[in-house]
Amino acid sequence: MSHTTTRRTPTVEVRPSENYGPLQVHPGPRLLDGISHGPSLAAHRAISGPLPDLDLAGMLGLLEDVNIRGRGGAGFPFTIKLEAAAGAKGRATVVVNASEGEPASMKDAAVALTKPHLILDGAVLTARVLGAKEIHLVLPGEHPAVRRSLTEAVAERERDGTDGRIKWRTHTADQRFVAGQARAVIELMAGRENLPVTSWGPEAHKGYKNRPTLLSNAETYTQVAALAALGGEGYRALGTEDEPGTCLLTVNGDGHRPQVIEVPHGTAWSDVLTDRVLDRPVLVGGYHGTWAAPSGLRDVPVSRSRMTDLGLALGAGVVLPLEPGDCPLHRTARVTAYLAGQSARRCGPCLNGLPALYDAVWAVHRGQDGSERIEQLGALLARRGACAHPDGTLRLVQSMMTAFGEEIALHADGHCSYVERASSHTNRSGDLTGATR
Repeated sequence: MSHTTTRRTPTVEVRPSENYGPLQVHPGPRLLDGISHGPSLAAHRAISGPLPDLDLAGMLGLLEDVNIRGRGGAGFPFTIKLEAAAGAKGRATVVVNASEGEPASMKDAAVALTKPHLILDGAVLTARVLGAKEIHLVLPGEHPAVRRSLTEAVAERERDGTDGRIKWRTHTADQRFVAGQARAVIELMAGRENLPVTSWGPEAHKGYKNRPTLLSNAETYTQVAALAALGGEGYRALGTEDEPGTCLLTVNGDGHRPQVIEVPHGTAWSDVLTDRVLDRPVLVGGYHGTWAAPSGLRDVPVSRSRMTDLGLALGAGVVLPLEPGDCPLHRTARVTAYLAGQSARRCGPCLNGLPALYDAVWAVHRGQDGSERIEQLGALLARRGACAHPDGTLRLVQSMMTAFGEEIALHADGHCSYVERASSHTNRSGDLTGATR
């Protein structure tokens, strides 16, 4: 099977912010098709055509056939959210979360800068079947170019009259990891501090202004738009029987060569990443993800369910190859320190537990035995936070302990195989993905 990632295709280079290097966006088979034509509404309509006319029953029928799941990390079925919002009391509100609080995730930014109207189409279709009159866009505080692209796209639609009487509202998220959490987004929309609070029920029942609120991330809405345009059979033309369609991946999103690619579900990771990368550890799923040991992804498909079975997390589609000369224990300690500093500091697991977890990880990196302490903290942190931030951080740390037992033993003896190997070989640069093969 031939995938986009194995063909030589021209990329589009965008720059979400002056503080970030250029982002390479590779043309894809569906969501990223036609990105070289520009982000205008005219270019989008030439590729995608007009919005289909769907009612709630029609939309639910399509969704049940392909089981689209949220692409923000949790993978919650979109169908359940839509049914809950439709059945709740009060007029629904639709929210597009394009804030991407994790610094290693760039996929929503990539679509917003190349095909913003695909995101907006999905939101409008959802609003129409719910009878919603407002769509709220939550924009990233750290990426002004993304904010400009989406606000300009909304202005185009308002001039064109495309969306009828739907009103658009925009909000800018804080530049912090937890700002994109669902309840933190609701707090921002309500004019309060953009931080998570304890939730006593799903947003789809009672969210913004205690109204039913369908909140999902930008890529999820692009999938909804693609499904509505293609129909169930067309959508199933890519992917697998259990996981139809495609997904977006950010590769090296916090490094010096960030890339966004689109691949069908079921694509082998060996068709996505080069052998040079696969031979090293890879952090998949982002900062709340899991470590794959060297060659651990080689015979694995890009599949949420299959990766979960293997103890791996596709999460938000963030792929972070380990740089030559870096150590996965050191890398985990750095990420854990960052996550501890990004907490809302509103509950004990975040306020006290995450700094303690960082101390334990740093001890392991320094060759001390921190396994018992990490196990103790796991019992205290798991499912006890006001949001999932402690759970995600714990997942990262526990995957380090599972994937690198031999390396942990080497550190205890005063050695690091990654640093020592790098010092004895000349590092060679090369492509991270197979997108330019």
